[in-house]
Amino acid sequence: MTDNQVLQKTPTSAEAAAALAALRAEIGKAVVGNDQAVLYLVLALLCRGHVLLEGVPGVAKTLLVRALATSLALDHARVQFTPDLMPGDVTGSQIYDPHSAEFTFRHGPVFTNLLLADEINRTPPKTQSSLLESMEERQVSVDGQPRALPDPFVVIATQNPIEQEGTYPLPEAQLDRFLFKVDIRLPDRDDEFRILQRHAAGFDPRDLGAAGLRPVAGPEHIAAARAAVAQVTVSPEVLAYIVDLCRATRSSPAVAHGASTRGATALLAAARAYAWLNGRAYVTPDDVKTVAMSVLRHRLQLRPEAELDGVSTEGVLSSLLVSVPVPV
Repeated sequence: MTDNQVLQKTPTSAEAAAALAALRAEIGKAVVGNDQAVLYLVLALLCRGHVLLEGVPGVAKTLLVRALATSLALDHARVQFTPDLMPGDVTGSQIYDPHSAEFTFRHGPVFTNLLLADEINRTPPKTQSSLLESMEERQVSVDGQPRALPDPFVVIATQNPIEQEGTYPLPEAQLDRFLFKVDIRLPDRDDEFRILQRHAAGFDPRDLGAAGLRPVAGPEHIAAARAAVAQVTVSPEVLAYIVDLCRATRSSPAVAHGASTRGATALLAAARAYAWLNGRAYVTPDDVKTVAMSVLRHRLQLRPEAELDGVSTEGVLSSLLVSVPVPV
């Protein structure tokens, strides 16, 4: 497939899997390490989900998303969230045309396939909430008129740790719309050395084309992969395990609010996509365990006394993954 060519025939499941494997390798031309984050971005595409990337500035969160967009034959847009950003700056707004004496709708950057919401928690909750309808309904309503967003549509938001100055916590309702929350950590010594090697050799993160990145997959591969994921079977025992795991988050003494039913369905969708990526037509309990942390960590709200005692959502989930009985 050439850079701007979309194949006309419908790819097979095997061809879609090969294209997504090539996609992950292509991103590696620009991003060193962070293989887990790349995996969850691919899973989000398969599940029609959204991803929240958290990490301190300078750990290649934005570069990761730009590399994904460059490696796919999809439209993409970036919005830098700032304290003065208005909801209309994201969704679009009605503009008065004095020549025609009529209002026309000017599309905002949300009308794209991949939306990079950069530093989403540096803008007040009112503007953060402007994405809620887009993320859940795949549409934007302005003056009572709904406007459909393209398919696929994925929001990939980056946020700085909330302890940093000038950040606003995301509303719980919006956090629950993200399929995954992925922590982007500082690279280890070997990866950091490889990053500097690339920069010393002339790598420019602002020119991914010069680094050799090109589209290796497109919407037809995503559609074929989604159809294949829908055929992955889940036994009643594994379904019960997902239910028990989510219900256990609600009864944990350290948790004020556990995972909702939306969280359970998200865990199911992610486990099916992960199973398919690993070449299986059925979900195992290990698939559920693998994706559970990234699916559930942002859906738990700890009790204040637990936070004062140093309890973390990751710690709670780790304990539950050990204590909840696993089907055999």
